[in-house]
Amino acid sequence: MMPVLEALLFALMIGVAAPAGLLLLQVLLAWRAARVQSPADTLPFAGRLAVLMPAHDESQGIAAIIAALRPQLRAQDWLLVVADNCSDDTAQRAREAGAAVVERCDAQHRGKGYALAFGMARLADDPPDVVIVVDADCLVQPGALLRLASQAQQRQCPIQAHYRMDAPPDAGLMSRVSALAWRVKTYVRPLGWRALGLPCPLMGSGMAFPWTLLVRFELGSAHLVEDLQLGLDLTRAGAAPRFEPTCEVRSALPASARGSRSQRTRWEHGHLGVLLHTAPRLLWQAAGQRSGALLAVAADLCVPPLALLALLLAAAVAGSLGAWLLLGWMAPLVLALVACASFASAVLIAWARFGRDTLSARELASAPLYVLWKIPVYLGFVLHRQRAWVRTEREPPR
Repeated sequence: MMPVLEALLFALMIGVAAPAGLLLLQVLLAWRAARVQSPADTLPFAGRLAVLMPAHDESQGIAAIIAALRPQLRAQDWLLVVADNCSDDTAQRAREAGAAVVERCDAQHRGKGYALAFGMARLADDPPDVVIVVDADCLVQPGALLRLASQAQQRQCPIQAHYRMDAPPDAGLMSRVSALAWRVKTYVRPLGWRALGLPCPLMGSGMAFPWTLLVRFELGSAHLVEDLQLGLDLTRAGAAPRFEPTCEVRSALPASARGSRSQRTRWEHGHLGVLLHTAPRLLWQAAGQRSGALLAVAADLCVPPLALLALLLAAAVAGSLGAWLLLGWMAPLVLALVACASFASAVLIAWARFGRDTLSARELASAPLYVLWKIPVYLGFVLHRQRAWVRTEREPPR
């Protein structure tokens, strides 16, 4: 009986160690790729481009976002804002800034997915060649729109820009650590997979789609991470998204602690829900279809948020240490310690190469406080999981 229990504990340690090892692999690949990174070769984009911008109560900042975006649009392109269940004058300000606007009012169906589906129905009256989704709080790097559109048209698959989120200038420690975690998730890890020619998840903004591809998928849902789910559906259909790190859309993390907690809860409860319900099926499908793209997406999905992974590793070390002290089981403890070393190495390398502008070395040493700060988010997933979409409070763009 005891050997069976030891084997079970060792299997649990593998379940925790595998994501840590995968994270380290992605970081090392990204570190190498960043040394030789160059823009992908693209042909001039001669088609028609539509920017689709869902907006819910964005009156404070939407005019500035549109003003910054319009110089990238040509005469044949257009920008469509979906003012979704707005209680302010978002629609009016968007029109005054020069965007085409449609208004959607449906309190029973709330969420970004429904807004995108509504906008796609309007675009269907005169379909473009490429649709690029940009959130109403995101500034788009000059020249990025046409590069994204060209790649989407050439490759006939979704192209994901680098979706960068920075902490506000006066942000506290938790916000700056969160900015580093976001960069690892949305830049470092996709860059690592790109070095192997593997796909990336969709991230919600800066997503370019060929019209003929996107129109085949149902977008209307209240899913907390509708972008992540759409990326999985596209990968299953043989059109896995690709990462283009030289194109950037930029936003800011919420300035308030309440807004930050709300945003992280929505993202992480959504991610964990998809991980638990979808990742096992994806792994099974990848094995059955012998699909490297599906396997890469499923493996990436199995890496939990950094704070949760740190908590799982701490629990693994504590449990395996107790088993060693009480029962003399050495193998689970060794595996747990190797996993912790892999995780720590991944975080240190990612910070040293990609995150020095977000945190000082002293602040990085305080990252365990961020892990503790996140515990209520994960307890909430178990005890009172968020299922409805809630808008994040944020400051207007600066």
